[in-house]
Amino acid sequence: MKPFSLLIKPAGPDCNLQCDYCFYLGKKSMFGPGPHRMSDEVLEKLVSDYLGLNFANSPFAFQGGEPTLMGLNFYKKVVALQKKYGSGGQQISNALQTNATLLTDEWFPFLREYNFLLGISLDGPRDYHDRYRHDRSGSGCWDRVTETIEKCRQHHVEFNILVLLNNLNASGPDELFDYFTEQKIRFLQFIPGLEFNAETGKFAEFSVSPQQYGDFLCRIFDRWLDYGPEKLSVRLFDSILNYYVHGHHSNCTFGNRCDDYVVVEHNGDVFCCDFFVEDRYKLGNLMKTPLDELSNSAVKRDFARLKRKLPNTCIVCRHHTICRGGCPKDRLGGEDESRRINYFCPSYKQFFDHALGRLREIAATL
Repeated sequence: MKPFSLLIKPAGPDCNLQCDYCFYLGKKSMFGPGPHRMSDEVLEKLVSDYLGLNFANSPFAFQGGEPTLMGLNFYKKVVALQKKYGSGGQQISNALQTNATLLTDEWFPFLREYNFLLGISLDGPRDYHDRYRHDRSGSGCWDRVTETIEKCRQHHVEFNILVLLNNLNASGPDELFDYFTEQKIRFLQFIPGLEFNAETGKFAEFSVSPQQYGDFLCRIFDRWLDYGPEKLSVRLFDSILNYYVHGHHSNCTFGNRCDDYVVVEHNGDVFCCDFFVEDRYKLGNLMKTPLDELSNSAVKRDFARLKRKLPNTCIVCRHHTICRGGCPKDRLGGEDESRRINYFCPSYKQFFDHALGRLREIAATL
């Protein structure tokens, strides 16, 4: 069996914030009225099933909604169960993708002791961050997030930054780059925001245009080169370097297949991908079917091959082997999946033409 990682939603779609661009809040309709919380029984079955597969590397990633709603004791149980069910030689890692607003002082010694990696959502300086990321009262959260980052540094807790690119901050690549490098951030991931309403034929206000995203990537790349690639990790650039050095991407966006991980919801429901938490891509429930059977089901295999349904324009493209049509969630168009072009196709072509030559040179030195 090909190894895979877990993306766990222990609090389901529940969150203490109400960000304008959150795609997961709408999943509450699937799971009924909240609150949604993973039980001890589901957690233990999840850990025992996964570690029982004996993968050499067994990554647990907790996401949401907001996973810190579960409280610190939940993650202490996670570690205890990993110790109980892990076997000699297994490398177990834990990551938390968080809005960083609920982490009180008691969390940090635990996170440090067990080497949890925090993925912290931060969209840049205050004006950018608070425009779309706010609580239910409309108040921004930039102060709380930056305070948490400072506490991570004080307690030597590892963290990286996830930036949701929107119609505002995507137009300020230099401002973003200067801000993050001045803050001595070392690990960055940029995610282009996109929401399309098929019924109205309109994009959400926050959506990034292909031209914006292409310009942004090219400018960030140039700044990254000048700054020093060894001093700053940008996930997209790292993935391409990984492709040139090892023959495969470290970022699923450009992967050949969609089979890097499975999503486990709070109630034990298992899905192919968190962008496709919907009935047709539900694999089953791990309380009824072992995780290895779910991950090797026909539904999962069909989903994994979804990326290969590409129009001829992709197949003959000079960048086909490195792009693979991008993420299926960004392929907009009609019912025929094999004819859909990725919305960000112009962005990627612009960036690849601009940067691949230099990236190949860097890869040759690694």
